[in-house]
Amino acid sequence: MSETNLALDELQEAAAGAVPAEEIAEKDLTAVYDIPVTVQAVLGRAQMQVSQLLKLGRGAVVELDRKVGEAIDIYVNNRLVARGEVVVVEDRLGITMTEIIKSDRN
Repeated sequence: MSETNLALDELQEAAAGAVPAEEIAEKDLTAVYDIPVTVQAVLGRAQMQVSQLLKLGRGAVVELDRKVGEAIDIYVNNRLVARGEVVVVEDRLGITMTEIIKSDRN
C-alpha cells in the first residue's frame, strides 16, 4: 500500500472516530497538504431579475436573506462544513468558526 493510501485510510478512520485525530502524525498528512480545495463563506443570498441586476451601480445595496449577527455558512468544495461569524483581522475580513457541521456521509 502506498504512503498516500495509508494516510488517506488513517484520515478515513479518524473521520469515523476509530482513531483520534491527534494520533495521526503530521508526516502522515503531508500527502494531502497540496490538494486544492475551494472555501466559500456565504454571507447571505438574494434573488433578482436580470433587469434589476443590470440597474445596480456603485454604492448599490443588495438586501440579503440573513439578519445582522446571524451565522454565515462555510462551504468546502460545495459542502456545508461549518457556520461562523465575520471578524476583522487588521484591515481584512476573516471568519471565526463557531459550529462544525457533522456530515451524514460515512
